[in-house]
Amino acid sequence: MKRRSLFLAIATAVLVAGLGALDAKAGPVPLPTTLDQLLVPGATVVTGLEPDTYSNFAYSPTPMGSPPTAANVSVTAFGPVGNESGITFGGAFAAAPGATVDYAISYTITAPAGSVINDALLSATFNLPPGTTGSVSIGESLFNAATGASLGQLQVSNTSTSDLVQFAGVNSILVQKDILIFGGSLGAGVSFVNQGFSSTAVPEPASLALLGIGMTGFLAFRRFFKKTSVA
Repeated sequence: MKRRSLFLAIATAVLVAGLGALDAKAGPVPLPTTLDQLLVPGATVVTGLEPDTYSNFAYSPTPMGSPPTAANVSVTAFGPVGNESGITFGGAFAAAPGATVDYAISYTITAPAGSVINDALLSATFNLPPGTTGSVSIGESLFNAATGASLGQLQVSNTSTSDLVQFAGVNSILVQKDILIFGGSLGAGVSFVNQGFSSTAVPEPASLALLGIGMTGFLAFRRFFKKTSVA
């Protein structure tokens, strides 16, 4: 009996410790941080004017093992630039002369309750030595996280450093970003990748009903005023 009680006590302690470790790793992560901190299941970042929540981060370079590691990719707040605010990825994303490296980053962004996201901004700062034949392009696909429907695409490169796309408002977006770097003769790289979004509040049904009642009353009063003036 004593042995059984001791076993149950140890099992309970291990379970509590495990749950405590999960709680310590998941949940909101303050900025600035590094990308490895956001790859933990349940980790989130809250930032922006709205503010929006970023979650479900994933990162993979090809060839595998190409630097920077997730621990060497910084994640900081971006903006606000106009109505856009979001996050910035910073790191030595690079390809050596003659090499090609492809970096994939994905995450989900969710607007606050009562708001929708209606556009996305992508911009970058490139690092190309003078005279290099290297090139950099960053492509991005946006999907409605709830339905999987495409919302549009963004594309920037060392010849076009900013792009903006607008779409019908949705609450949550899946972002799939692809950074393709060709080293060329002298190497090429990316220093910063900026991602911004803007959101708008959606009127609640009660607010819409009050607005409708107010407009109906206004129109009725206007017709009454016209009739009184004619009389």
